Amino acid sequence: MKKGLFISNNFALAGVIEALLLIALVAIIMSTIQIFYIPEIMEQKEADHMDVVENQFSQLKSVIEIQSMMGVMGSEESIAFTPISSPLTLGSKQLPYFVSTSSSGQLDIIDRYVSDIGEIEMDPNDMPNEFLTGVPLTSIKYHAYNYYFIPQTYILEGGGIILQQNENEIMIVAPALTVENHSQDGYIKIIFNLPLFIGNAGKNNTGGFKNCFIRSRYITNYSSIETLDDDVDNDYFYIYSNYLDAWNKTLKKDDSGLLWEYCHMNYIDVEYDNPLEPSRIEITGDSKTIDVELTIVEISVQTGEGVI
Repeated sequence: MKKGLFISNNFALAGVIEALLLIALVAIIMSTIQIFYIPEIMEQKEADHMDVVENQFSQLKSVIEIQSMMGVMGSEESIAFTPISSPLTLGSKQLPYFVSTSSSGQLDIIDRYVSDIGEIEMDPNDMPNEFLTGVPLTSIKYHAYNYYFIPQTYILEGGGIILQQNENEIMIVAPALTVENHSQDGYIKIIFNLPLFIGNAGKNNTGGFKNCFIRSRYITNYSSIETLDDDVDNDYFYIYSNYLDAWNKTLKKDDSGLLWEYCHMNYIDVEYDNPLEPSRIEITGDSKTIDVELTIVEISVQTGEGVI
């Protein structure tokens, strides 16, 4: 009877252990990347997306201002009547091969028929008949549902771009408001071109993470009655908005506010109606009277495809 001889293979066992150690090392490296680096990478990715949105909102503002200017100055054949599409990136995708979450966004057109919006109020004697009780302060609003970066909201309202995050808000691009100093004649003239957005049913909002397009087209304009004469009436100019703090800062902020110089010289006043619970900003004359020239420009706006 023959006996078998068994010899253990230490080389094979060592190869298995080496493979297991390599797998464990790779797992540790991947886990470290997932826990410590992926959140930072995704936060930076969402922050970069917010920069893209800010630039796209600035481009949209420029398009609307050009359409408004050409519409007011042009004829029926003006290019302002041609729809222009402005892109907006709603969100950002997740990273491949790692566990991450994509961000999305919501775009809403807040037109004149939406309840609970702000308005511009002036002396009815100086207003077009269509807006004797006030001009709706319409807006285009984008909210980013960021998962890693701070959720932010961009609002194009009254021709200015407002950035809102947490409890804070600031107007990062000022509206088309200019001032002429006629203090030698006893008054300050405020010229304000106000876009009035007209939405289209079923095309006032969209959401997701892909690109969308905002199509805009000039419709018509209304101009307030000028009161310039030898005896200029003291007009008033009230702003009702859900973003009063942003408006107040851009109008009155030290050294950089649109009306700060004239407030500092006590020519005009820019104040809340109630400092504790403000509902509006009041712009009135102080040592000088004010004359307000308001041009209301109706702009048809929609998201997505279809007739505009």
